[in-house]
Amino acid sequence: MARLKETYQNEIAPAMQKKFGYKNVMQIPKLDKIVINMGVGEAKENAKALESAVKDMEIIAGQKPVITKAKKSIANFKIREGLAIGCKVTLRGNKMYEFADRLINLSLPRVRDFRGVNPNAFDGRGNYALGIKEQLIFPEIEYDKVDKVRGMDVIFVTTAKSDEEARELLTLFGMPFSK
Repeated sequence: MARLKETYQNEIAPAMQKKFGYKNVMQIPKLDKIVINMGVGEAKENAKALESAVKDMEIIAGQKPVITKAKKSIANFKIREGLAIGCKVTLRGNKMYEFADRLINLSLPRVRDFRGVNPNAFDGRGNYALGIKEQLIFPEIEYDKVDKVRGMDVIFVTTAKSDEEARELLTLFGMPFSK
């Protein structure tokens, strides 16, 4: 079982219950899922770019990603409806906790000039979005085999009702928010 999941059950949940005064254990916010999204703009000219993005995402997440397609045509971006333009993966359960643990403890400290993540990137409903500029911060990615540096969005979806609850939850998980 993932180390972060045990920490949640034994330390984080009781601390959250004490701080916010929840009467029922089902009210305590928890991590619901983590969605990792990678937009591959150059996929419209180069099909190999999407393949390598999918391969990188699979290595990072430990799960096969779904290819995302354009919902509507945009002439200025030269995109037609139904064109494959990215990939995403949704992590739940033990894989989610393992990924969160690796992201917080291994990958984020490897970011150049890292001073913490933005504490204001909550959406008002208790979800947190984090942008990563390059996939090279993950130790699983081999530097020599990367064809192009790509960024990705990591969204932490929680059951928290407010941003304050979600911020406290992620802080207890060890998320390094900047001051």
